[in-house]
Amino acid sequence: MSVNIDHLSIDELVELNHHIIERLKMLESLDAHKSMMQFHPGARVSFDSPQGERLSGTIMKFNRKTVTVVTDNGRRWNVSPHLLAPIKDMRVGAVVDIGSKKTK
Repeated sequence: MSVNIDHLSIDELVELNHHIIERLKMLESLDAHKSMMQFHPGARVSFDSPQGERLSGTIMKFNRKTVTVVTDNGRRWNVSPHLLAPIKDMRVGAVVDIGSKKTK
């Protein structure tokens, strides 16, 4: 796609720039919302801290572009939803049948 903007005045270029920025913000917001829809408050998630440490915690609330997560050590983080990974809910003490086969 090629758009010729050579004929636009400064005022027109500034106006076009404002429209582009607003459109980009809207698309970013829609993308964040779509990512958030994978989760719900109370869900267990994990993510990497800026230092590279893998943290896990519970989603407390949704913000406009981020999700507030309280980690297991009690610290609050506002994390972009696309950086979160769900943690499967494993019940403590649950017995898992691994399908052992006995031969006769």
